[in-house]
Amino acid sequence: MDEQTATELKARAHKTWASGNFDDIAKLILPVGERLVERVGVGAGQDVLDIAAGTGNASIPAAATGAAVTASDLTPELFVAGRANAEAAGVEIEWVEADAESLPFEDESFDIVLSTFGIMFAPRHDVAAAEAVRVLRPGGRFGFCCWKPDGRIGQFFQTIGKHMPPPPEGFVPPPAWGTRDHVESLFEGKGVRLEFDDDAVDQNFDSPEHALELFSERFGPMVMAKAALEPQGKWEALRDDLLEMYERESEPRDGGIAVSAEYLTTIGTKSG
Repeated sequence: MDEQTATELKARAHKTWASGNFDDIAKLILPVGERLVERVGVGAGQDVLDIAAGTGNASIPAAATGAAVTASDLTPELFVAGRANAEAAGVEIEWVEADAESLPFEDESFDIVLSTFGIMFAPRHDVAAAEAVRVLRPGGRFGFCCWKPDGRIGQFFQTIGKHMPPPPEGFVPPPAWGTRDHVESLFEGKGVRLEFDDDAVDQNFDSPEHALELFSERFGPMVMAKAALEPQGKWEALRDDLLEMYERESEPRDGGIAVSAEYLTTIGTKSG
């Protein structure tokens, strides 16, 4: 993918993630950030970078350990909710607008680099992977959680994609980060030792209809899809497909439904 196409995709991504109310969606997966912080071994005195931090799902539990945390994101509009979340948690975080493909930090600046479902949306996966390694100190560790392409969230994005215009040539779907072979190819030759874990997080809703309503009103990609398709009379077809998916993939729980969303956790250690 050429740089101009990547720039156009990032401008679109900025607009997309600034739409809706991402913080309400992020709260559906709060346990993921907490698990990742523990899994990577974040602790007091470490310098931590959270790439595509959103509203702080990984940054806040990292800061709670006593680490010095920088939360970066392409969409600074999300920092309003992120700062409020950090204040409520009683932690201090530095919030920095940043492109995952061109991080504004010196080489070897951080002991730990994290990302929960964020770095995967950078259009050029190889560039984002190289940047994550560049800012990591020798002996440092990174931890990335990414949706699997054959999991529920992967199916969710595939369903939306079937109703939208095709992506540009060279586009690699974000959930490719949820496959071991792809991640291994991204870090090959970069002096990183990789470990993988297969994980899942339950998302709870009142009903399939509630899930669809929540995402269509507050999740940026769905908000944008609805805005594009509704004037063309094509929104109902996507809505019906997603509703069928939630009915098929959910299970009853506590008077509502639960959807188990599968993801891959990648832990990398940079050579010392």
